[in-house]
Amino acid sequence: MTDRLWLKSYPPGVPAEIDPSQYRSLVALMEESFRNFASRTAYSFMGKDVSYAQVDSLSQALAAYFQSLGLVKGDRVAIMMPNVPQYPVAVAAILRAGLIVVNVNPLYTPRELEHQLKDSGAKAIVIIENFAHTLEQCIGHTEVRHVVLCAFGDMLGLLKGAVVNYVIRNKRKMVPPFNLPQAVRFNEAIARGTRAPFKAPAVAADDVAVLQYTGGTTGVSKGAALLHRNIIANVLQSEAWNQPVMDKIPAGEQPTTVCALPLYHIFAFTVGMMLTMRTGGKLVLIPNPRDIPAVLQELSKHTVHSFPAVNTLFNALANHPDFNKVDWSHLKVSLGGGTAVQSAVARLWLEKTGCPICEGYGLSETSPSACCNPTTSTEFTGTIGVPLPSTDIKLLDDEGHEVPRGQPGEIAIKGPQVMAGYWQRPDETAKVMTAEGYFRTGDVGVMDERGYFRIVDRKKDMILVSGFNVYPNEIEETVAECPGVLECAAVGIPDEKSGEAVKLVIVKKDPGLTEAAVRAFCRDNLTGYKQPKIVEFRTELPKTPVGKILRRELRDKR
Repeated sequence: MTDRLWLKSYPPGVPAEIDPSQYRSLVALMEESFRNFASRTAYSFMGKDVSYAQVDSLSQALAAYFQSLGLVKGDRVAIMMPNVPQYPVAVAAILRAGLIVVNVNPLYTPRELEHQLKDSGAKAIVIIENFAHTLEQCIGHTEVRHVVLCAFGDMLGLLKGAVVNYVIRNKRKMVPPFNLPQAVRFNEAIARGTRAPFKAPAVAADDVAVLQYTGGTTGVSKGAALLHRNIIANVLQSEAWNQPVMDKIPAGEQPTTVCALPLYHIFAFTVGMMLTMRTGGKLVLIPNPRDIPAVLQELSKHTVHSFPAVNTLFNALANHPDFNKVDWSHLKVSLGGGTAVQSAVARLWLEKTGCPICEGYGLSETSPSACCNPTTSTEFTGTIGVPLPSTDIKLLDDEGHEVPRGQPGEIAIKGPQVMAGYWQRPDETAKVMTAEGYFRTGDVGVMDERGYFRIVDRKKDMILVSGFNVYPNEIEETVAECPGVLECAAVGIPDEKSGEAVKLVIVKKDPGLTEAAVRAFCRDNLTGYKQPKIVEFRTELPKTPVGKILRRELRDKR
């Protein structure tokens, strides 16, 4: 697409291009913010503020600790935590030590965690104690030799921290027993790092910064290798895109963003944590976005300017009786990502806040943002908007040729935010990258005369549950191991709350197999959002002449 039709839809002041080369690495970006905004609040968590200066000193100490363990540039360190302030500290420490961040979903089962740790070759992990029992069950099969163990109260001060930890451990029983004799507590690691020398390695723009795992159509999860320059580019693209409305924040008022999406999700990682750091903003960390009363209670204490979220969260908040306890009048941008925003939810949100939801689009492989509606929009468009600065999009047919305007085709994205490839999987990388460097998304879109894109279908059989990719093959591979299952197939079905849900269809080997037994097996082996909402038994599965399961037929038949 040489004419970049969409540029005429850009708001005034938004550039067509950004320059990612202004930072040599994410480390340079972070250290600039540590210097420029030292006295400002970087993170707010459970009523405790953490300044940029504190993040600077804590992350340098933790980086020195990692180096003292013998970890060297390019080694991988996993992070498995909810949104707690130790997360951004760990990210800054890992990157400053020249290491690579491996974001891990804290709700993973031992099987899922083991795969990711083995595939990434992680040598260390920073993990919250609530999930230490999961790690205990698989650490012996991995290369992980070092464990930094965090608790909710680590950064809340002595008294408050002790109270919070006591309640979580003893009252709410949220920390199952575990045995990890090699683990070092977070505050102890900081203390050891403070006494150890730190030698800043040379970190370059083309070094890998993050391994962001995405499901694979083969059922194997793959790590998208995101370089420092990929994430820098996406931060600068997002900043330029938000500028027209963020410029309206009164002078002297610190830009404040809500981080209710999990930081292990690339949307929150880039557009929440890294963008807020670049702009010297405050990030309000929400550890459990499912607890809607607690979320609203926390937000009532802040002046909120930016709110990235998924459809389910916008919906749950807007429908809650406590919604008006929050002053929404300062909200400048509501970003919807991860999954399609429903028009009814968008209408309600606009009605209640006066701030329209700007829907965007992206993938783990694109750091993530590739398209977004202008932040100056006054209404919900139902599209994914237009490509961000420095981003090109083509629509391709099955042969890889560009389709005529107005025709649907596979969305292919080119830009500085597109990954270097899948971690140690050149074969998988080759399948998704064109010779011209476009990433084939597997989503089918159409472009209108204004350059706005709309998603019309997905080529892949992927199921999108509340913004998370669920690949049928992974579920089928797992459930096939369940005693008594002969064959199975997983498909996505529409769901009011989560957009889509998993439907599992099984042919029994053992006539005595029950739905309860299947569900219990799924609970043990699959994260919550991957578990089936519907389990259906059949005598046979519909197949093509060559034996491929006809998923469409399973979807259509209820």
